[in-house]
Order: sequence, then structure tokens, then C-alpha cells
Amino acid sequence: MSTTWIIASRELKTFFDSLSAYILITVFLGLSGFFTWLFGSDIFFINQATLQPFFSVAYWTLFFFIPAITMKMIAEEKRSGTLELLLTKAVSDWQMVAGKFVASLLLIAITLALTIPYYITISFLGPVDHGAVWCGYLGMILFSSALLGIGFFASSITNNQIVAFLLSLFIGLFFIIIFDVLAGNFTGFIGQVFHYLSLSTHYDSISRGVIDSRDLIYFGSISYLGLFLATIVLSKRNVVE
Repeated sequence: MSTTWIIASRELKTFFDSLSAYILITVFLGLSGFFTWLFGSDIFFINQATLQPFFSVAYWTLFFFIPAITMKMIAEEKRSGTLELLLTKAVSDWQMVAGKFVASLLLIAITLALTIPYYITISFLGPVDHGAVWCGYLGMILFSSALLGIGFFASSITNNQIVAFLLSLFIGLFFIIIFDVLAGNFTGFIGQVFHYLSLSTHYDSISRGVIDSRDLIYFGSISYLGLFLATIVLSKRNVVE
């Protein structure tokens, strides 16, 4: 666990030593703030003290931002040769992948924490469903965790960042849109399977303030499966070499 945290700390420091973290945070806050307060179905348009407009914007913003974060986490290290250097030390494949995952999730958590002033502001505008707000933030973290797992798997099977980015988006589309569409076109057991596989189904449940163990297990499983598959890919690569 200490090795994993050391890697996570190093990766998080690397984020903030470069412009990537600051660009991510600035663009995210700019987009979310604009659509939450000024444009479209903003808070003043719907005339309710709710952060639902923010969560709706953050949902799609993170869908594109997370692949941008994960695309270089493994692919770039494979391309540059630094992955071999890291793995020659007393670090396992799993520790390396888990450490990078923790750093990425912490970066997203910090970004979301910077939107707490939105929550404070709406509390002055009218009665707020505080439970729904905190569940919305929890849903964002779990949603991000699942997309990170998918992104790390995509980054592990290529040494090209652009390919990793597009592949992560492609896989993510299945979990966010396609499985949901298929669930509406099938009935019975198959329809239930597609409904359960839909990431948006579980996110919507939590964002409404309903915390179900099945949703927590789903997000945890997607995150773990993505990291596990990334580790398997790295292990096979090491055997081949």
C-alpha cells in the first residue's frame, strides 16, 4: 500500500508540476460555471435551488476529460521507455497501475471540491436538498472511477496517446449510451442485463439520492476490472519481452 501511495503522490505532483492539471481545472470550472449559472437550463432558468444543472454538465465534461487524463498514463510511458525503468524497480504491475489510478482520482476529487462554492451559493438562494447534492458529488466520484478504469485499460493496450483517447471514448460510449439504448429495445433477461450494464442507470440512481449497494458494487467492479485488465496486459507484455 505504501508503494502504491508513493507512486500516487509522484503522479499527482507531476500533474501540478506541468500545466495539465491547471488546464483541466480551469476548463472544467469554466464550462461547468457557464452552463450552471449563465446558459441553457441554468439554475436561474429552472428557478430552483439545485445543483442538477452542474451535475448534468459535469457528467459529459468528465466523459471527455478523463480519457484525456488516462491516455498518457501508460501509453506514453510505454512509448518513451520509462515504463520498463519503473517496472525494473521493486514495483509490481498492480502497484504501478493502482498508484496512477489513485493520483488521477485525487485530481478529479480536487477539481470537484473546487465547485463547493456553487453549493454554498445555492444554499442562499432557497431550500436545498442537501442529501441529493452530496449524493450527486458521490455519483460524480464513482462515475469518474469507472471511466478511469476504462481509460487505464485503453491506455495499456497501445503506446499511442490518441488511439488510447479514442478507444477510451469508444468503450465509454457503450456504457453510457449504447447499453441504455439496447436495454430499451430488449425485454426480459437480456433487457435487464443491458439495463444493469448501463453506467448512466447507476449514476442516475445515486444522483437522485438513492444509495444502493448494487450501484456501489457496479462502479467498484467496472473500476477494478479495468485496472485488472490493464495489469494483465502489462504482465503479458513483460512475458513476451
